[in-house]
Amino acid sequence: MNNQILIFGAGAWGTALALHVARAGYHVHLWTRKTFPLPSRAMPCLPEFPLPTTVRVSSELPTASWCCVLIAIPTQSIASIMPLLPKGVPTLLCCKGIEKGSLSFPLDILARNRPDISGAVLSGPNFAHEIAAGLPAASVIAASEGAYARIFVEKLATPLFRLYTSSDITGVQLGGAAKNVIALAAGITMGANLGENARAALITRGLAEITRLALSLGAQPTTLAGLSGLGDLLLTCTSHISRNYQLGFDLGKGVSLHKAILDLPGVAEGVTTASALLALARTYQVDVPLTECITAFLEGQINLAEAQKLLLSRPIKDE
Repeated sequence: MNNQILIFGAGAWGTALALHVARAGYHVHLWTRKTFPLPSRAMPCLPEFPLPTTVRVSSELPTASWCCVLIAIPTQSIASIMPLLPKGVPTLLCCKGIEKGSLSFPLDILARNRPDISGAVLSGPNFAHEIAAGLPAASVIAASEGAYARIFVEKLATPLFRLYTSSDITGVQLGGAAKNVIALAAGITMGANLGENARAALITRGLAEITRLALSLGAQPTTLAGLSGLGDLLLTCTSHISRNYQLGFDLGKGVSLHKAILDLPGVAEGVTTASALLALARTYQVDVPLTECITAFLEGQINLAEAQKLLLSRPIKDE
């Protein structure tokens, strides 16, 4: 049996996935742009989880017979590694977001750059450190054809990491991208001491606007009620472990965007996704007031008080 897996991206998420698949019995090559010494076999992003000897970290790309490839780098950087992908190997995109400019989801970027490779996407309420620790979790793998998604489920699912399949690639990818924007808003709400009531209302209305956009794009409403929709939204909007929530919390406290980003351990995809999500919504003429407000706030067009007034003064209508 081929048990070699190639993972692009040695950040927290890529490292967590490497630890997971190593526990599942695979040998892993964890590709990173820069190779650094690992005297304790621990990655700087997850220092409490030493890598087993079955995981190799390197900036080199050896020739091997891979059973599958996982991509765990920020969405805005996916296109840069497309030339490196081996031909004919099942490829799973483990990243969330919308590419600025093209307004492409991860699978669209793959199709545009490597039409010779079929792909699937992984999304769900998964914090990297909990996956690294082997705590129970669930996620969804979406592909245009259900049989293709099941390839990855059979390889990567374990009793502690339950994987579901979906053919709704649009809904799964939109849910994974949009929740980061709403998480920024939730963090701002709590950082500004606006209260739990306000956050609960924001999450609920956030899900409503994500669902409106999803339906306009041809997605299924049930997808947004699932792991890649409501599940991921709840997780990222309620925990300081979420980088997007953490960044929003600092912004709500009055920290500048520049400093908040510098202080953040990792990338908050919501910052770059917000404007792309708004552009996508405008293309399909979908009303997304929360996304519009958070984008304007991030771009310095309005302050927190103005954003709050703008949202609360909207015309009353049926829910």
